[in-house]
Amino acid sequence: MKVYLARQPIFTGDKKIYAYELLFRGGVGNFFPAIDGDSATSRVLSNTFFSSDLQQIAGDRRIFVNFTRELVSRRIPLIFPHQVTTVELLEDIVPDEEFMASCREISARGYQIALDDFTYRDDLAELMELSDIVKIDFLATPRDKIAECLGRFAGLGCAFLAEKVETNEQFRWACDMGFTYFQGYFFSRPEVMRGTDIPPLKVNLLQIMTEAGREGFSMDELDRLIERDVGISYKLLRYLNSPFFRRKTEISSIRHAIMLLGEKGIKGFLSVIVMSELSEDKPDELLKSSVVRARLCEKLGLLNGRRTDPSHLFTLGLFSLIDAILDSPMEQVLRKLPLTGDIKSALLGEQNGLSCYLRLAESYERGDWDAVTAHAAAMGLDQDGLPDIYLDALGFADALVSTARG
Repeated sequence: MKVYLARQPIFTGDKKIYAYELLFRGGVGNFFPAIDGDSATSRVLSNTFFSSDLQQIAGDRRIFVNFTRELVSRRIPLIFPHQVTTVELLEDIVPDEEFMASCREISARGYQIALDDFTYRDDLAELMELSDIVKIDFLATPRDKIAECLGRFAGLGCAFLAEKVETNEQFRWACDMGFTYFQGYFFSRPEVMRGTDIPPLKVNLLQIMTEAGREGFSMDELDRLIERDVGISYKLLRYLNSPFFRRKTEISSIRHAIMLLGEKGIKGFLSVIVMSELSEDKPDELLKSSVVRARLCEKLGLLNGRRTDPSHLFTLGLFSLIDAILDSPMEQVLRKLPLTGDIKSALLGEQNGLSCYLRLAESYERGDWDAVTAHAAAMGLDQDGLPDIYLDALGFADALVSTARG
């Protein structure tokens, strides 16, 4: 059975990636609450650590995985490397002696333990002492209750993680309250300030990106453009020789690189490099999310029989977070860009032939499996291909962003 797997970033206070939580679902038509939790978790762990390339999913970051009571009692977490595995315990666990004995051993072996959706109960006192991280739902928990909890347990030595942080204002609020880690989609929201405009340098970068993407821009022009810029030339060759491509022979010339990627591929590469310059003051994860969406949308177009130009879909995904990158309203940014009308409409949330691809990509990255199923069915897509496309997009984005930022 295909394993549907997504990852959600967990940030530090300076918006650096600390870890990824795995969001998973085993196959189309299975609702997570209805699946036996043990079999679902066992399947994703087997897929992640034994069947898939862990480096492709999380790089060198820690991974948070929800473990059921039964799996913990059977000490299943001990199978996996303690250096990267955080054992996340669900909020409905009853900590009897059998369960606590397993937790003590897991903790003693060097595993990190995290309590999910924490609400204090007297029977959780010992588990609190064993826990390294306590997760609190920032949206659902009243602020006074959060402050009370952080004050009461400050002396235990555990770190607090605010989950479901959806805006930059909530992020700053959580920082001020004393949280150490942050989970949610606040990083992909623009911090729009009234009266500001896009800086001229960034406007120039936008124009370069769209000029490289226009029809009629020849391969010879691309060759000259890249060779004039030592930085871009270096990054292009570094990217094509990265482990993602698993090449046996090294690519050493710009012309060879252009021939390998093709016109659309090289234009996409240039777009990402320029996007990296635009987002240099933003978290790497924001650029990475843009590239994952771009690759996902492009591959979905191929999966759907090229009914829509995959290069247009790549552009759509890449620009889908441009408002957060530039901290400007999407409407204002799009006025500076000579994108096609259908791409602009989809970016503004209007329904058209492109928007469904972006909605599907967004749903997958959030692990909203019901929405994934609905969008894919409406588009007539073969859903069995989606997990492989997502993993490909992660590997593609990690390699390209590493190159762009390097």
